[in-house]
Amino acid sequence: MNIQLNSVSDTRKSLVVSLDKGEVDAEHQAVVAEITQQVRLPGFRPGKAPAAMVAKRFGKEIAEEFKQKVVSKAYRGAMDEKKLDVLNIVNVEPGQVEPGLSAAITITVDVRPEFKLPEYAGLPTEVASTDSSDAEVDQVIEGLRAERAEFKVADRPAAKGDYVKLSYEGSVDGKAIAELAPDKGIYGKVPQTWEEVEGAHEGVIPGLGKQLAGLKAGEKKSVTVTFPADFAAIPALAGKAATYAVEVLEVRERALPPLDEAFFKANRAENLDALKASVRNNLKLQKEYQNRSEQRRQVTEALASKVEFQVPESLVENETQSVLRQFIEENMRRGVPQEQFEKDKKELFENARKAAMKRVKVQLVLAKIAEAEKISVDEKDIDAFVYREAMRTQQKPDKLVKALTTDREQLRAVQQSIIFDKAVDFLVSKAKVSTITPKAS
Repeated sequence: MNIQLNSVSDTRKSLVVSLDKGEVDAEHQAVVAEITQQVRLPGFRPGKAPAAMVAKRFGKEIAEEFKQKVVSKAYRGAMDEKKLDVLNIVNVEPGQVEPGLSAAITITVDVRPEFKLPEYAGLPTEVASTDSSDAEVDQVIEGLRAERAEFKVADRPAAKGDYVKLSYEGSVDGKAIAELAPDKGIYGKVPQTWEEVEGAHEGVIPGLGKQLAGLKAGEKKSVTVTFPADFAAIPALAGKAATYAVEVLEVRERALPPLDEAFFKANRAENLDALKASVRNNLKLQKEYQNRSEQRRQVTEALASKVEFQVPESLVENETQSVLRQFIEENMRRGVPQEQFEKDKKELFENARKAAMKRVKVQLVLAKIAEAEKISVDEKDIDAFVYREAMRTQQKPDKLVKALTTDREQLRAVQQSIIFDKAVDFLVSKAKVSTITPKAS
């Protein structure tokens, strides 16, 4: 066996593995002998059929297995001799593999890039104070009251915070929106719906809730709303000014529950002081979680900025597809139409590729840190992953365990993900921490 190593780039190598006629024939004879032992032919005991007869009867199967065996031998031989740290097999060109002839197999692989780890202990991170002001606590309690609010009919003009039952019909440039987008009726004509007056969160029609104050039940009004330039639900409305004929059917005002014993009991507190203490503790836990997430982001970004190396192209390609799938799935759940993705395809791909290159770079650095710090995956880590994934996907843990035990690639991906997480946790544990003092408004 002769092996020629060619460098395509720092992270991509091409191996030309040449096997002489004797090596190729040995593999062919081994395959014929193996299949001869397995097959049964009429008139012959198992394993006793003539090799020539087996070769003739099972020529296709032998040829496929033979080619695979030769390629595998070439790959193993190349790895044994060249000691490459292969991340991905990019391409295999077996060429002509036939008994009685020599063979030359070209194998293209992406290898782990060589780089020196930067100093990764003591990376600077900033966190926010986990203390909560009285105003923050009061805001949460008001939110709890709002969740239990009743809405009573109000015989007066609508005011901020009220809910209005209304009907509307929209048009653009004199043409009914219902005709422009018949499958999106909620933007065109609705006989009855609810809208919050000047609410923090807009309803379906952007800006409609801001124009309902002062209207009483039975009153009508023509309002103009302008759709955002990037309005994806109905591209034909993007950036357009639409006119909506609105009729108010009913006005309801929000009646917050009193801070009484029933309210405290519903929120598992004895009194107002106990409720405030509980809210303050929950806010502290939320801020600690946010700080931890922010620290994880900061250490990985700091790490990526400290080292430069060429990222293997095949890893970037795979990660780009993963980023794109995730983005498209999230936006489809939000109602963005498929045609919008086609329109922005080039920009989406470029952004996904940039994100993928950064992710792959960080992962390679984290893998090297994990190796240096002897960070590994144990049974408890796998159990914790299965539990979290079962909760997230509403599946039985046994089903997930079975999937991992039968799919080695999936198990390897899970183990790799756990290693990355543990490496980031390690970096956070060694990071320098400074607390940001919020500016007075």
